[in-house]
Amino acid sequence: MHIEFDGAAQTVTGSMHYIEVGDKRILLDCGLYQGHRDEAFQRNKSFPFNPKDIDAIVLSHAHIDHSGNLPGIVKQGFRGTIFCTPATRDLCNIMLADSAFLQQKDIEFLEKKKKTHLEPLYSADDVREVLSLMRTIPYHRQFEVVKGIQCTYYDAGHILGAAMLSLVLTEGSKSVTLAFTGDLGRKHRPLLRDPEHLKEAEIVISESTYGDIIHEDPAESVKLLADAVVKTQKRGGKIIIPAFSVGRTQDLLYILHGLVADKKIPVLPIFVDSPLSVNATSIYKQHHDCFEDDIQNCILNDEDKLGFNDATYITSVDDSKRLNGIHDPCIIISASGMCEGGRILHHLANNVGDERNTVMIVGYQAQDTLGSRLVQHARFIRVYGEEYDVKCEVVQLHGMSAHGDQNDLLEFIKALDVKKLQNIYLVHGELDKQTVYKEALKKNGYKNVEIPQRGQKANIS
Repeated sequence: MHIEFDGAAQTVTGSMHYIEVGDKRILLDCGLYQGHRDEAFQRNKSFPFNPKDIDAIVLSHAHIDHSGNLPGIVKQGFRGTIFCTPATRDLCNIMLADSAFLQQKDIEFLEKKKKTHLEPLYSADDVREVLSLMRTIPYHRQFEVVKGIQCTYYDAGHILGAAMLSLVLTEGSKSVTLAFTGDLGRKHRPLLRDPEHLKEAEIVISESTYGDIIHEDPAESVKLLADAVVKTQKRGGKIIIPAFSVGRTQDLLYILHGLVADKKIPVLPIFVDSPLSVNATSIYKQHHDCFEDDIQNCILNDEDKLGFNDATYITSVDDSKRLNGIHDPCIIISASGMCEGGRILHHLANNVGDERNTVMIVGYQAQDTLGSRLVQHARFIRVYGEEYDVKCEVVQLHGMSAHGDQNDLLEFIKALDVKKLQNIYLVHGELDKQTVYKEALKKNGYKNVEIPQRGQKANIS
């Protein structure tokens, strides 16, 4: 038995971990690597194994860095079962279709630039094939992945349907328990339940995105959000919020609804300008069972408590362009969250040059993204080859992350039976942050902690 760390190794994208037990081979996640265009295309196109040899894939959640290369592996011959939670399947339906559409558009742009024929990683047909291979499993029900591998999903509290995995690997007379955090969420976030804790595991594959920091109190972020809205409204500006379509957009709508109800901010027009966000919000409405108990009880008789009905949802390109003609204060929430594509780009191009406006950053910004330039207070940004001076206010909220911080990650590890825990492998994090978290684990008495490189193998014994 062994593990091979084929993605999200010393980086935060492309989650993919290969496990071999006897003659069976499975993947934990099959995510899209996101980085510089040429490198990302080659890495996503080339699997370090024959896709036809993989027997099954166990998916933690629907975010593209965890699910986004499922159509790619199907295109190259994978025909096994893809396991996921019901909400994850519904979200993958729209997110993978969106990914295929964006890749096609990207290829068309490159073909014009390079004047040569190019082929996208996958198409809408490949996405449909992925959906046909999916089998949904609810939380807390053990299931057989393949012979010799049992799995149980637990609530990760990250996004709708996100799961951590508890696996039992059996070869001959030997059995080993392995836990995979997927993306571990935080306690006391809007809408979703807190992450669960597992009781035991001999091997842990743990995310480490924020292993080096302690998050700002969510209540403080809500206060900063309210202050920024009030200030911007008073000076007659717009609030532009780049936000991930799944999770962050819905959290924002719920928070803004509460702030208006409590008279902490004025009533302003709210526009959600992202077809994916519109579809994701519809799916959130269908899965109240994933919400925390207080929210479920609250919306039994009044779904408006979610705040989802407060916004105007923009789907057409023409309606999106018309938002540029609005000169009164308003709030525009648009994707992508790291400002690397999507309609947020034209909103930034049209609004960063006005000192009355505010760009509010509410999520993680990877290195070298346009969003990271904004939080670093760049004097100008480049959008579609054009430079735009940044004169607006840029506000960053640190307390809205859907990823657990160092305390949350440590709390997850400490809940495990220390007598049984043997090895911890840190994935899904940048090396400097992982190194800090590794030291924190060692200070807490956990000695066998590794930060694997991409392609590194580890025997399971």
